[in-house]
Amino acid sequence: MARPSGRKNDTLRKVILEPGCSLHAEGSCLAKFGNTHILCTASVDERVPPFLRNTGKGWVTAEYGMLPRSTHTRTDREAARGKQGGRTLEIQRLIGRSLRAITDLTALGERQIKIDCDVLQADGGTRTASVTGAWVALRLACDRLLLDGLITKQPLIDQVAAISCGVYNNEPVLDLDYEEDRQAEIDANFILSAEHGIVEIQATGEDRPYTREELNIMLDLADTGCLELFSLQISAIQKMLP
Repeated sequence: MARPSGRKNDTLRKVILEPGCSLHAEGSCLAKFGNTHILCTASVDERVPPFLRNTGKGWVTAEYGMLPRSTHTRTDREAARGKQGGRTLEIQRLIGRSLRAITDLTALGERQIKIDCDVLQADGGTRTASVTGAWVALRLACDRLLLDGLITKQPLIDQVAAISCGVYNNEPVLDLDYEEDRQAEIDANFILSAEHGIVEIQATGEDRPYTREELNIMLDLADTGCLELFSLQISAIQKMLP
């Protein structure tokens, strides 16, 4: 089977993680998965939400948004509509959950790190690219806190990355672009940790139910893809070392 991009079934798009791309943010990363480009920034706030005051714990949260012309046609800004859409809320909650799963919130102290994931250009897989780039931004922000002496140990206890998989033309494939995503029979997103943990799986039978065997094959593909992503994340962090 020929994929629209010409890639093999187990091959990622070209992935580039550019750290330190924002002048003012404590941590930042421009995540490029093929033609999907996401600007991820991490901002430190010395306050926590009210429910965490006087608990000794911090918080990590996320916001997600798509620029008006990040897709084939222009869409209105959600601010102009007066409210966020359901998809936006779902994705930003996913990003926040994924990052908190590998963060020691006590080590962070009573402060909050806010992650912003802004889609500059979309060609499928924006939520998974956001999670992957957001970890780099969060790690850089935590490193900054350590360097400034505001915390005494690294709050991140693991890495987290995410990748999409699916069944396209009856074959399991890794890292769907837009053309594949809109035609896929099965569409799935895998959020995995470097210590071989599963943070979250979102898998939907678009045209039909999927089998346990198909799910296992997609999980194996996601493992392969995330191994590459974990390596790219570490390389991005190392670029920022003094």
